[in-house]
Amino acid sequence: MDDIDQQIIKILKENARTTYVEIGRLLKLSEGTVRNRVQSLVDSGVIAKFTVEVSLSVGVRALIMASIDPTTPTLQVSNIIGAQSGIEKIYEVTGEYEIVCVVTSSNIEGLNQTIEDIRAIPGVSSTNTIIVLRTV
Repeated sequence: MDDIDQQIIKILKENARTTYVEIGRLLKLSEGTVRNRVQSLVDSGVIAKFTVEVSLSVGVRALIMASIDPTTPTLQVSNIIGAQSGIEKIYEVTGEYEIVCVVTSSNIEGLNQTIEDIRAIPGVSSTNTIIVLRTV
């Protein structure tokens, strides 16, 4: 991955709907070159997926951190969490908590249900939730 690929990724992260023509204009490349580079980034797994981020004005977003019992495989718990409603991302991390999830819901009640569902998963020993107030 070179500097041009990194610039393409930066543009797509800002707005995944940016056309290949527009990216080419910004980077002084042809549409075909941009298309081939994006396809190469997808094929190599550098770009895992294109997604939609819903505005916080539409719902609520939170980070749920979970501590996992040391006798339970963290990946097993991550896979179960991934099947829960509203889970956007799951990160396995170091520190006090082994798992951090990004969760969205249309309302606090839905978020609370997701928290309760995660707490009920065998191997989850505790959780801590942080509600996102603003994305900068």
